[in-house]
Amino acid sequence: MHRRRRTALVLTAAIAAAAPLLTACGNDAHPGAAAVVGGQRITVAQLENRVKEVRRAQRAAVPDETQYQQVVSSTSSLTRDTLHNMVLDRVLHRAAQDQGITVTRKEIQQMRADLERQAGGGKGLETAWLQKYGIAPARLDDNLRLQLEAQKLAEKLGTDTSRPAFWKALSKASEELHVDLNPRYGTWDVQKSSRVDAGTPWVREVTTAGGQPVSA
Repeated sequence: MHRRRRTALVLTAAIAAAAPLLTACGNDAHPGAAAVVGGQRITVAQLENRVKEVRRAQRAAVPDETQYQQVVSSTSSLTRDTLHNMVLDRVLHRAAQDQGITVTRKEIQQMRADLERQAGGGKGLETAWLQKYGIAPARLDDNLRLQLEAQKLAEKLGTDTSRPAFWKALSKASEELHVDLNPRYGTWDVQKSSRVDAGTPWVREVTTAGGQPVSA
């Protein structure tokens, strides 16, 4: 596999912790908003719909009621995690735009094909992303676009997703976007990690079908 696609992407809560400009403030001026990023609202309804997508996919994957309730219990922070990820999606996209980075449909399709081969098929990949990262099948291509943006951004900066130069680019994008999180969903005190109480499932190490990280 091409080295670009074999690179393990490690964008976890550490990135948020390393982005001191990604902070929260009161959201009373934005009724109905779960967050405001770059002047654009992420509404409570949008957040709830995204969470419902995941729950529906989980229900379809686990039809047994007892097992499904166990899945729900193990992902009890899904709403906050989802909002966290929706915000970081926009931050990463802005950072990529700042560097003139684009991702083509062909690149997404190629990455998906590579991962499907590792996961034993399209269904296997969708199931893995749902279980490990809380990504509904309908959002898989969007997530892969972000994976590619993160990888291209790191390469453009001559670094990788675990290094300070990459975090600095996200901090700059966060400042530009003026992230405003509704306190109902916690805070973004990133230096103390008071809101970052879970990982960032949408960009993780790309794994093999056996669950082991793909080495660079």
